[in-house]
Amino acid sequence: MNRWLNRLRWRLVHWGWDAFQRAGVVTADTPAGRRFAEFGAGSMAAFPAGSVFGEHSIAIGTGTLIGPLVTMSAGMVPGQDLGPVPVLRIGDRCVIGRGSHLVAHHSLVIGDDVFTGPYVYVTDQNHGYEDPDEPIGRQMPLNAAVSIGSGSWLGTGAVVLPGASIGRNVVVAAGSVVRGAVPDRCVVAGVPAKVIRQYVPGDGWPRPSVSPAAGRVKDVAQPPDAQG
Repeated sequence: MNRWLNRLRWRLVHWGWDAFQRAGVVTADTPAGRRFAEFGAGSMAAFPAGSVFGEHSIAIGTGTLIGPLVTMSAGMVPGQDLGPVPVLRIGDRCVIGRGSHLVAHHSLVIGDDVFTGPYVYVTDQNHGYEDPDEPIGRQMPLNAAVSIGSGSWLGTGAVVLPGASIGRNVVVAAGSVVRGAVPDRCVVAGVPAKVIRQYVPGDGWPRPSVSPAAGRVKDVAQPPDAQG
């Protein structure tokens, strides 16, 4: 009898959870979907969600899939007025992996057909640390726009820092930390991320030249607003 009851409980719990997941999906037609500045046709955000606020400043294109436990935030606190233009924009036909964080305050733009693995972190804001005596968390944050080009892939656990500008059809290896400008059609890896492959028309994907002095691949270029 106990064995039968345990099986029944197991089935009820899993049936209930599956039903909740299906019922909790966010689409353009749901009350949660209508809170967004834009929520395109055919897009959906899985249930359960992560921390989601500032929807009036978040725009999601068509045919995009947001995985479970994904955090999407615009601004420091819910209800913050960030102006009429969305500060977080996700393009068409994107896939944002489970547990990822998209944290926008100024401008975070993800192009079309961008896929991420789970637990990717992207933000356009960092804490300042100019005052050596003031706790870092109490100093004024610094914003720098972030863009991720269409067709790119971000591997599991990748981090994209403020000021990053990732080109089109770029592969960001798992666990990499990206800052600065990344050219189109390349593979970057490491902390900080460096170009390890780049497409050359007529020559495929050769490895980039190695600095004789350093004996390693040269760093990705850094724009001034991404320094520090």
